[in-house]
Amino acid sequence: MSTASRPYPIVQDLIDSFASWLKHRRELNEMRQLDRADFDRIASDLRISPDDLEELVRHGKHSADELPVMLEQLGISADGLGRAQPLLLRDMERVCSLCAHKARCDRDLADGTAAENYHGYCANASTLESLDRSALATQDNQKPALSAL
Repeated sequence: MSTASRPYPIVQDLIDSFASWLKHRRELNEMRQLDRADFDRIASDLRISPDDLEELVRHGKHSADELPVMLEQLGISADGLGRAQPLLLRDMERVCSLCAHKARCDRDLADGTAAENYHGYCANASTLESLDRSALATQDNQKPALSAL
């Protein structure tokens, strides 16, 4: 829905934000109702520690939204990485979700300077540096190579 077709976009945005917050609170409540054995089993099935699972749930489903943007700014296709190394991408999402430097990362991503600065704060920096970028290049980076054929 465009802003022009919404009579009160700010009010609608506030309602949507409150609805998302309320849904997240319900999810947290559901998690707290699990007994410890079930919760530990779920964490084990996901191959993460119970403490990490609790923290991930607390942060919510958008806690790793920076990662695809970071990958794009580094010229890495998130889809290609997901196909080539799905477990690595999932671990990078976990690390991103638990990051304590979100404000700095968001600022750099918005400014377009993340590629130059992420080394100083990103917990995924060593993983990002070790990726074979030529094999995981974004579609935009691959187009010139295809047109050269």
